[in-house]
Amino acid sequence: MASLQNNKSNYPKNIGIIMDGNGRWAKANKLKVTQGHERGVGVVKDIVKECIEKNIQSLTIYAFSSENWSRPKNEVNGIKSLIVKAIADQVPELIEQGVMLNFFGDVESFGYEIQRKTEDAINDTLQENPTLRLNVALGYGGRKDLVDVCKELAFDYAAGYIDCDDIDEDMLASISKVPDDNIDLIIRTGGDKRLSNFLLFQAAYAEIMFIDTLWPDFTRDDFAKCLDSFKKVNRRFGKRI
Repeated sequence: MASLQNNKSNYPKNIGIIMDGNGRWAKANKLKVTQGHERGVGVVKDIVKECIEKNIQSLTIYAFSSENWSRPKNEVNGIKSLIVKAIADQVPELIEQGVMLNFFGDVESFGYEIQRKTEDAINDTLQENPTLRLNVALGYGGRKDLVDVCKELAFDYAAGYIDCDDIDEDMLASISKVPDDNIDLIIRTGGDKRLSNFLLFQAAYAEIMFIDTLWPDFTRDDFAKCLDSFKKVNRRFGKRI
């Protein structure tokens, strides 16, 4: 079983993916939107396997944004049902693979059943040395996360728990709901070139790759090409080399 401690390549350690294009894929194939989302879940399984093989430490996926609540009710209900089904179907395999699962964002807004099932999945996959940390964003928005952090810092300051000079990037990252704070690479499928409120603080120094391929058509080979492209990047972090 692979270990997080043994990423000996120049691959990114922490990856975020904006999985865009399920609806357009379904429309192009004359299928229901929910069938596009179902196909997308299968792609996640493939990418998880590739991450494990490449010794990637964490994969953070944008499953449902805070803005997605504005979508048609039947699509939102279909996504909710798919979340329940995906957890039931995939948690046993994730445990066998040694993957540690986490959910973050406004999970409570999905209702009691999904909240309970996500908590159970987190507990069932909890381990000290996972092959991969799989972080799933549900009801998440980067701006809302930063606002919540600011509110907590303001409360702690007003209560006298912290001084103004105590506040730094590490403190902000520790309060944020996002499990992994240093994202190396963000991949967005579907052709659009924007972050769409995803990991705004955590992606400060991330390389960003925009892929035209719709998410349901995104393959392990496509993912591997992204990783190979990342290896060729000279990451200077503001320094002159």
